[in-house]
Amino acid sequence: MKAIRGAITVPADTPEEIRGAVKCLLNGIRQKNNISPDDIVCIMFSSTADITSFYPAKAARECGFVCPLFSSLEPPVSGSLPLCIRVMVLAETEVAVPVYLRGAAALRKDITEMLVVALDGPAGSGKSTAARNLAKALDILYLDTGAMYRACALACVRSGVDVSDENAVRAVMDKLDLKVEYRGGRQLTLLGGEDVSEEIRRPEISQLASEVSALGCVRSAMVAMQRKIASGMSCVLDGRDIGTNVLPDAKYKFFVTASDEVRAKRRYEENRARGYEAVFEDILRDIRERDKRDSERAVAPLKCADDAVIVDTSDMTPEEVVQFIMNKIQEKV
Repeated sequence: MKAIRGAITVPADTPEEIRGAVKCLLNGIRQKNNISPDDIVCIMFSSTADITSFYPAKAARECGFVCPLFSSLEPPVSGSLPLCIRVMVLAETEVAVPVYLRGAAALRKDITEMLVVALDGPAGSGKSTAARNLAKALDILYLDTGAMYRACALACVRSGVDVSDENAVRAVMDKLDLKVEYRGGRQLTLLGGEDVSEEIRRPEISQLASEVSALGCVRSAMVAMQRKIASGMSCVLDGRDIGTNVLPDAKYKFFVTASDEVRAKRRYEENRARGYEAVFEDILRDIRERDKRDSERAVAPLKCADDAVIVDTSDMTPEEVVQFIMNKIQEKV
């Protein structure tokens, strides 16, 4: 069961306006969360002190909601948003996407205005998992920038190019046909029209991605794509230089990290789950070598932005990481 929050304002304290607002708000919550009336356990309303002509709960009943309903009146608070109806819907659902409409959108700028979140950090820190889960929680786009660099590495492999030869890699980049699409709530990475989302996760491609991402010709092309996407929609981006180079003006920046051993264990378990051979000691060594290479590269090295919030995930669950980040975002709204 999840608690779905929402709010809406009315232009006047009349039964007609309250009926219309409640219907609009509850229908919006149902659509955003893909739930039916049968999924709803109960609905609880609270109204600001200037709404007295009609109970929102009665309006909900008139709209056909047969679950338990409750209405309360908030005490007068100086400076509070006027003529506002708040709601909490308890429903049997896996997601809880909040809905804030009309003037109530000012209460949750983190979900009603364009929101760009930058997550940086080393391999295995949990930043990709955090980015995906955060985007889902905020109901916004997740842009997996690492997948883009992996696709560049795969293109080089398929072209038989040595990734240490920047001129040869530049020739591949000049002809690169890379697209990112979103279907069914997940990002697909297309190389020459082919879905390579799974192939780019092979360990050897991940290792090569670290090498090609250090090349200026690769980074300039990918950064241009990432900036274009982030300029047009709310999204979460994860990588190694999002907050320092790709989107230095992003309002919300986080540096996600964990101990070497924890990160190696995560990558070990991930590879085993994908059916790849894995030796923990080898992965730990690769992790440390990659950290060194990423942090010492000449172009856009891995580092924590001065204004980023550090998130050490060593002893945190994925759910705790997302909640921590969301709390920090809400503090800055």
